[in-house]
Amino acid sequence: MAASKIQEYLGTGRRKTAVARVRIATGSGKITVNGRKFETYFPLEIQRGVVTQPLTVTGTADKLDVRVNVQGGGPNGQAGAVRHGISRALLEFDVNLRPALKAEGLLTRDSRAKERKKYGQPGARKRFQFSKR
Repeated sequence: MAASKIQEYLGTGRRKTAVARVRIATGSGKITVNGRKFETYFPLEIQRGVVTQPLTVTGTADKLDVRVNVQGGGPNGQAGAVRHGISRALLEFDVNLRPALKAEGLLTRDSRAKERKKYGQPGARKRFQFSKR
């Protein structure tokens, strides 16, 4: 009664404050984000392009099913986190994909985040208006 377990490969991606936990398995190319269809979760074409970039670069878009749990951040940060997570999961799936992913810069975590507000100022860099007289 041992059912054949489908092999899943995991990857965690981060961008700004968004964190994406990605699972990929062999399949037909279906992408699910937080239980919703990928097209409805990311309605903008540019976000969908960002998310599918690792799959198109490696040529595995129609061979793998992707399931994603993502939280935190906004839509663009989440799309970047999903991209990073898919790239890392693809590396677990096949180490030979590393040069292609590395050449596109998909394995590097984008560390840019919002700078904190400083005390005595209205924002991170902006200063209150200075008056000499």
